[in-house]
Amino acid sequence: MTRSETTLHMQDISIEFPGVKALDSVDFAMRSGTIRALIGANGAGKSTLMKVLAGAYTHYTGEVRIDGKTVVMDSTRTAKGHGIDIVYQEVDTALIPYLSVAENIMLDYMVNDMKGMRVSWSDIHQRAKAALERLGLTLDLKQKASELQLAEKQMVLIARAIVHERKFLILDEPTAPLSQRETDELFRVVRDLASNHGVGIIFISHRLPELFSICEDISIMKDGKMVREARIDAITQQEVIEAMLGRSFEAEHQKHDIPLGDPVFSVDGLTEREGRVKDVSFGVRAGEVVGIAGLVGAGKTELLKTLFGVYDVSAGTVAVHGKPVKQRSPYDAVKNGIGLVPEERRKEGILVDEPIYKNMTAANIDAFTGPLGFLRPARERAAARKMIEQIGVKTPNETQQVALLSGGNQQKVAVGKWLLTDVDVLLFDEPTKGVDVGAKGDIFDLITRLAEDGKGIVYASSELNEILRITDRVYVMYDGEIVKELVTRETSEEEIMYYATGGRNG
Repeated sequence: MTRSETTLHMQDISIEFPGVKALDSVDFAMRSGTIRALIGANGAGKSTLMKVLAGAYTHYTGEVRIDGKTVVMDSTRTAKGHGIDIVYQEVDTALIPYLSVAENIMLDYMVNDMKGMRVSWSDIHQRAKAALERLGLTLDLKQKASELQLAEKQMVLIARAIVHERKFLILDEPTAPLSQRETDELFRVVRDLASNHGVGIIFISHRLPELFSICEDISIMKDGKMVREARIDAITQQEVIEAMLGRSFEAEHQKHDIPLGDPVFSVDGLTEREGRVKDVSFGVRAGEVVGIAGLVGAGKTELLKTLFGVYDVSAGTVAVHGKPVKQRSPYDAVKNGIGLVPEERRKEGILVDEPIYKNMTAANIDAFTGPLGFLRPARERAAARKMIEQIGVKTPNETQQVALLSGGNQQKVAVGKWLLTDVDVLLFDEPTKGVDVGAKGDIFDLITRLAEDGKGIVYASSELNEILRITDRVYVMYDGEIVKELVTRETSEEEIMYYATGGRNG
């Protein structure tokens, strides 16, 4: 049974954060019962726009209208009351792990709508079962959410949305963590929701082949603006890429002229145990900066964490200077001469509550330890002072707490600590994330210095202009696999984007 058609119109939507205009007079419209793609390069504003619609960002200007009536999205509860819900990529953050499948599906009802203090568990289970049946799914209603597979958790969140007869459902990068079989099942559910239950689906993804297979319309954003909208059958994948980038061009880049040495790092057929990285092979020479390019969900972070011993390997080999090494833990990786500057620097790359000098020496603590195993703080501080001056960390002194530094200076600390070690290979995961333009230049200089010292550098980023600026070669990732190797001076941002969005040769 389908519902009557509902129209949604966001008009002249703008929103600012400190120093950044994230959305600039954006218009977005659709109707229920259809599937619309929303796409843009990283930072284009698509997730921000949907967070406005879902009531997560409330300080917007402009109007949201449903069936022509203006509504104010002042909370997520308000948005849900108007029939709008969102399923984020990080599904675990939206589930209560110790509650059952039924309780998670009925969570909004139990928190906001249930009358009285008594819980009718038979009603809860009956309604949760009915929601799953509408999706064509069978799950154990009493099973804890923590015990579910990732795809099952996603379906629980979709079931939660349809329990309340949502008119519009936003799916934010829903296929990024899914296998092909799980993706096919999700597509079956999405098509059924749109065609048989009248739900409007807003599908955010970087994967163009998927969008062209499931969506009817497409909206393309760039730099906080809506730059093009079209029927999916009236636009080509190449035109989508050009709209995302703003132009079709051979990108300018800074040639990397450091003489290259012998192979220092090689990966052959590497597969991560959970399938997040599949059959990856590449090599790096001394003094070479090799880019790993890809969009959100491509597997860049998972690859680097696997190389650093965070995730288990089920197949393949890793070698340093031609010698195979085992990576059972990050400790092993550092012993084998491999360092990692992670994407989430505050969580994984630095000790935010500790002083700079302790961060600088953390990766090479043995060098600052006396014969009886006691640390020598004076030597730590002296080495840190020298490094602070070399890499230009803006700080009163080496005892400053890292949490009090700017993002760019925190990243310099995260990079600088590896300059005090003897690692031969450095893995950088989105190293300029959250830093200003000036700090980016400083980080590029640090990486160039490391390459000049003969280190092998792996630079993973979704910022394609950075990949073009600093690397010698580029490996493009898509869905956990390397799909293309390119020589930087011979490629362009457009070509990289083509492969990063699922394009193939031929």
